[in-house]
Amino acid sequence: MFLAIVGIIVFVISTILKRSAQPGARFSNIVKIAGIGMIAIGLLTAMFKVIQPGKVGVQVLFGKVQGNVLESGLHIVNPLVDITDFNVQTQNYTMSATHSEGEVQGDDAIRVLSSDGLEVTIDLSVLYKVDAVKAPFILQNIGMDYVDKIVRTVSRTAIRDNAVAYTAVDLYSTKRQEFQEKINHTIAVSFAKNGLMVQQILIRNISLPASVRASIESKIQAEQDAQKMQFVLQKERQEADRKRVEAQGIADYQKILSTGLSDKQLQYESIKAQKDIALSPNTKIIIMGNSKTPVMLSDK
Repeated sequence: MFLAIVGIIVFVISTILKRSAQPGARFSNIVKIAGIGMIAIGLLTAMFKVIQPGKVGVQVLFGKVQGNVLESGLHIVNPLVDITDFNVQTQNYTMSATHSEGEVQGDDAIRVLSSDGLEVTIDLSVLYKVDAVKAPFILQNIGMDYVDKIVRTVSRTAIRDNAVAYTAVDLYSTKRQEFQEKINHTIAVSFAKNGLMVQQILIRNISLPASVRASIESKIQAEQDAQKMQFVLQKERQEADRKRVEAQGIADYQKILSTGLSDKQLQYESIKAQKDIALSPNTKIIIMGNSKTPVMLSDK
């Protein structure tokens, strides 16, 4: 469009030259042709607009925002309109205590008070994108600095408003997922009213006061010790049960032997054993004494 404006200026100059009596008047036609050419080229180039992938274009004509959105690709537009590009890809806004991680240099973590009056430091990442259809609304009502006006402000406020319902220990441990879901809902509702869409809310870190951390670590250690003791007791009970079963088995065996074998049966079994020994090729002499049990002699 700049080239077309320059062409108009050149065309006006050629008209002035043609009407003047100056020696350069003979070049007025050449200047006029050059001016017309520049106007034509300027208008043609201004009519064609390429929107890059991942972006949309919002048209503004004489200060009025147009409702139709230009998607990525080649478009023929009014050469008089100004086009503002909006990024509609997923964007990340991080607020962190680590100096090099967040969008703001330095410690940008969110400090909140829990329900028990303790200060908790939270690192947060917000994944969001611009709703392409509502890009004209954003340009008209919020402006291109929507990240500072909406993303940052709404996210920090949602964290503070929801954190007061939880104790510091709950935020750090058992209620962390519930807390994240609540702030996700709060931020999503507010973003939707302002033409933005939440992709995901990520609580990256929750830091507690040193005294609270020490208390939690002590509690965790005590719980681990108790679990270890429960394991030892269970093992001892199992060992006692095993010994009890073993003792009962020995007692039952002895009872069977004492009640099931008579003296005559024992004598009969002894005679059978002596017979087998006598028939063995290794046995040479059997000495029968006064005792009921013979003495066997062998050559080995």
